[in-house]
Amino acid sequence: MKIILRIHAIQRMFERSISAADIRAVLEYGETIENYPDDTHYPGRLVLGWHGKRLLHVVVADNPAENAHIIITVYEPDPTQWTSDFKRRTR
Repeated sequence: MKIILRIHAIQRMFERSISAADIRAVLEYGETIENYPDDTHYPGRLVLGWHGKRLLHVVVADNPAENAHIIITVYEPDPTQWTSDFKRRTR
């Protein structure tokens, strides 16, 4: 799996102490909870997953022609903005 990190993602990883290994684990073992099929350039999705005791959301655009995953951003979901399972946004 080829992972490409956008500058925004790298900045957020640094600010939030999130590693490339964290992202890889979420992509490999996590669950897609939202799809963005009409995103610019490539279809995107939001992936929820754990790496150790840390719960993360990874926004990724998939380029199947190159077997590449372009990381847009990554963050720990805010419990006030998500349901208790972190799979749906609260309104």
